[in-house]
This record gives sequence, C-alpha cells and structure tokens, in this order.
Amino acid sequence: MNSMITPEDLQKFSEAFDRNPANAIAMDAAVQNGVNASAVNYTAARKYLHTFSVEIDAGKVCNQKQSGRCWMFAALNVMRLEVMKKLNLDNMELSQSYPLFYDKLEKSNYFLENILDTLDEPTDGRVISFLLASPLGDGGQWDMFSSLIAKYGVVPKDVMPESFSSSCTREMARYMTRKLREYACTLRTMHADGASMDALRAAKDEMMETIYRMLCISLGKPPVKFDWETRAKDGSFIRMKDCTPQEFFAKYVGWNLDEYVTVINAPTADKPYGRTYTVQYLGNVRDGKYPVKYLNLPIEDLKALAIAQLKDGQVVWFGSDVGQFSTRDTGFLTLDALHVQQLYGTTFPMDKAQRLDYGESLMTHAMVLTGVNLDENGKPNRWKVENSWGSDVGKDGFFVMSDEWFSEFVYQVLLNRKYFTPEQAAQFDTAPIVLNPWDPMGSLAD
Repeated sequence: MNSMITPEDLQKFSEAFDRNPANAIAMDAAVQNGVNASAVNYTAARKYLHTFSVEIDAGKVCNQKQSGRCWMFAALNVMRLEVMKKLNLDNMELSQSYPLFYDKLEKSNYFLENILDTLDEPTDGRVISFLLASPLGDGGQWDMFSSLIAKYGVVPKDVMPESFSSSCTREMARYMTRKLREYACTLRTMHADGASMDALRAAKDEMMETIYRMLCISLGKPPVKFDWETRAKDGSFIRMKDCTPQEFFAKYVGWNLDEYVTVINAPTADKPYGRTYTVQYLGNVRDGKYPVKYLNLPIEDLKALAIAQLKDGQVVWFGSDVGQFSTRDTGFLTLDALHVQQLYGTTFPMDKAQRLDYGESLMTHAMVLTGVNLDENGKPNRWKVENSWGSDVGKDGFFVMSDEWFSEFVYQVLLNRKYFTPEQAAQFDTAPIVLNPWDPMGSLAD
C-alpha cells in the first residue's frame, strides 16, 4: 500500500467487506443499536451467577451521580460498615460531600505549591503542561483519601448532605480550574518579574482564600462540630452531641490508617515485582501523613490477599479499568461480556503490560469487593463487586467480575497489612522508586 489511501485501495477494502455476508448483518445491527448493544453476550447471565461462597453484607448501594468520586464512595462504603457494626445499624452513609470539599481545597493548595516548586520550568515543557492539564480533577487514589481522613475525619451524610455541585461537579470544577490556571500564570509572572518567595507565598494565601470561598458557595461550609441522631436495629435511639469529624472517625470507624496499604499489579518491564513505587506530583494533601506508595506484586498475590481479607469478614477497596469488556446495565465485568471481536471480525491481543505501555488501559474506577466464589479446589472463579452507580444497574447495584477479568484489568487493591507474608511486609517497608508524573500508575480513579 502507498503512503496515501488511493481510490484503488478503497475499492479493495469495499470488496473485501462485501465478500463476507456476516459483515452486512453486523453493520445493520451496530448502525441501528451501537457497538456494545449489538455485541452483548446474552449467555453471560447463565454463566456468571450472583452467588458466592464467601460474601459480606455491604448495605445499600450508593450513587456518585455525575461526579468522579468513585474512590471516595468506595472508601466510605468500606468504612461505613464499621459504623454500622459498632452502632448496630441496618444501613447508613458517610458524607461524600464532606471529603470532596477538603479534597478540592487541598488539591488547589497542592497544585499551587507544585507551581512554586517548578517556577523555572519552561511553560511549554512537559512538567508544566502536565500540571496545568488537570489541576483539580475529581479522581484520586487510596493514599490521597487516607491523608484527607487523617486530617479531617468523616461525618454522617445527614450532617453534610449532597448538593447540586457535589453530585454534578462539572460547573464548579470548571470555574475553579480556570482560577487555578490564572493563579499559576500570576505566580510564574511574578517570579519572572523578580518577586521574592515571601511575596509569592503572600499572593498564594490570598488565592487560597478565594478558593475556599468558591467551595463554600458551591458545596456549603463543612461542619467543625455536629449533632447526630439515629436509631439502631433494636429500636434504641442514638444521640451524639458536639462531635468533631475526627472524633467520629476515631470512635466509630476506628481504623489505624497506618495499617491500610495498597498493592498494585503492573507487569511492565520498568516495574519489577517486590519493589515499592510512588509518583512525582501525585497527591492532594501537601506534606500529608500518607504519601502515595504501593507495592507491585504478581496478580495472583493480589487475589490471595483479597481473599484472605474477605474470609476475615472485611470488604476490599480496589481500582480497575471498568470500561473494558463490561456491561453497565446487566453488571458483568467479564472478558466475554461483549462479543466485540466477533462483531468486528478481529481480535484485541495486547497483554496487560502492553496495554499499560501503549496507553490502552489504566486504572479508571474504584469499587469494593464484597464476595468471591471459590471452586472445589479453593480457586476463585468470580467476584462480587459493589459499585457506586446506584441500584438501577447490575443486580441492585452489584456487579459480577470474572477471575479472568480480574487478572487483566484490576490494578490496585487496598488491604490491611496484617495479611502480608513476612516477605511482602519487608518489601513494602522499602523506600519507593519515584515514577514520572505521567506514568500510568499515577492515574486517578473517578
């Protein structure tokens, strides 16, 4: 073939298409209904049952609506189970708007501090272009959430309920992003004009006051102390007075956040297993207690650790590429959920490492493992997944994930480090290798 597409090439392509009558049927279906709807494998419902040999009651499914807060929803869905257990509640939600407020505030400060750290980088260089691309995205990773909770605690949803802008962050984020890019320009211009660092920091303080005001107007002021009342399963009335968010977390969630760590599966040549990694410029809380850090392990180790935690009665936060070979309405995360290869008459043979290296896949969404089905040999074949897209998708909001899909598209798992082997524990405690800001393992779940 020549470097350009010729009329002869077009004729050849058309004749090859017409030689297979199945192409016309596939075209009719996809043009009318869309690719995924035309490729749905209806037998998946028979193969991937919503029954699991290990299963934990996770409460009612939540809905992040038109926001990228899956990492918060998934983390709070794990933590609320501790509150429900301690207070003997049928169900409850922790406020997702409360950490959103402080995440946006902290991300704004983190961004401006990164700008101050890179004042001499060229504006059109890769670093500044990266920082300016998305200074205030909704997404995040576990360690970012952990740093937020360590600093600000949690509150029940009744105390800081959802608002228009928490459920649909687009407008708020657009104006705040516009302001932060303006501030980056201001700080860099001041530096170029010879301003001292003291002058730059004074300017930054005023900028953060504006950011705080914008957040209060969009989301409401977060509580410093609160009263809360609810009723337990046995009908007893529960009343809390003058409680701080930090006190509520310490008493009713009760986690030692030092014990909760993440492991990843990144089978690329540049990331040997058994080593820890962090990502430059990835975070939200400046000098937060929990900088991003994870241990890279083979995928079977991630599964074994997740199973150990589930068997112990604890659900598991995890990050994956949810858009790959999945069906939203029926809730299947399986390699055969969609017959796209048959529809198009081609294959998609890249392996996990190749997909990471070539930008085809990365972590995009966080959910919660609430169960696993083990076969007669104790091997997993399907997993129960709590999503945060409401109860109208999947089975009452829960999805089924095949073990093969787990292998290919799960990238990160949160666990209590007590499930580590001694070797894994020693590996996690090593100093992390710093990855470039644009490394795929720096992606944010949203």
